[in-house]
Amino acid sequence: MGLTEWREQLESQVADRLAIDGHGKMAAWQAALAQLPDISNVNTDLKNAVKVGDKTNLNGFDQAKFTELLQTFHPWRKGPYSLFDIEIDTEWRSDWKWQRLIAHIQPLKGRKVLDVGGGNGYHGWRMAGEDAELVVGIDPTLVFVMQYQIMQKYIQADNHYVLPVGIEHLPKNLNCFDSVFSMGVLYHRRSPLDHLYELKACLRPGGELVLETLIIDGELGMTLMPTDRYAKMRNVWFLPTNETMIVWLQRCGFKNVRCVDVTDTSLEEQRSTDWMTFESLADFLDADDRSKTIEGHPAPKRAIYIASTPK
Repeated sequence: MGLTEWREQLESQVADRLAIDGHGKMAAWQAALAQLPDISNVNTDLKNAVKVGDKTNLNGFDQAKFTELLQTFHPWRKGPYSLFDIEIDTEWRSDWKWQRLIAHIQPLKGRKVLDVGGGNGYHGWRMAGEDAELVVGIDPTLVFVMQYQIMQKYIQADNHYVLPVGIEHLPKNLNCFDSVFSMGVLYHRRSPLDHLYELKACLRPGGELVLETLIIDGELGMTLMPTDRYAKMRNVWFLPTNETMIVWLQRCGFKNVRCVDVTDTSLEEQRSTDWMTFESLADFLDADDRSKTIEGHPAPKRAIYIASTPK
């Protein structure tokens, strides 16, 4: 199935997901979105950040009121964003992750890109800033899709979409994307190898996978499977070593597999803010030993892998 046929399926799928009676907060989100002023033709910077306009574009609309409306869509996890000089200080410094990977991937200019579990589309906007032909983000969490719609209201991009679906809702064997990103998803999957096969099925022959996931130190073959929680999360299943992750990718048929970055997650990169007031990394680590989670597991260490499908 190609993109055209998939688009026809999506029209009803997306409408059902965004129906006002489909989520307890959807009516409030739609009302807040409707109260935001209509502003068009503003300057944007997606190459160096996600910055949209400045406060002069508000044309008298109260900036404090605008901020209050944006806060309706709490929690803001991926970013940061600058919207009419309102600085949305998100939980994650997603721009740091972007800087760690951008030099290692194929140039995105002219490429069709799938961003799996992309949240509110922050990285998708950065992909658009690299002149990707098309960026399709998928994430089933509705508040993130609504956050994307806020930014899209003002950026008005014709090449970046965030859809309220998971990868399991995609047609089988799309085989049409030049690049597929899966960042911060693999460890949430009960079957990580099945997820790798799902990603592979979305790529064209010779396409590129960019995958970021949690890993642990250790030898080939080692994998941590938490007995209950990891950093207070119940939905963490498998954390492999670097060498194990490389073998997983190879066994699933990926070529040219390489790890391009390993970084310990810092308290500066993931933290609570005024835009995400729930618990964050500082609450998930052992207060006396920051090298461990509160359950005694190794603290979060993230690695980025690049691989390709056979031509």
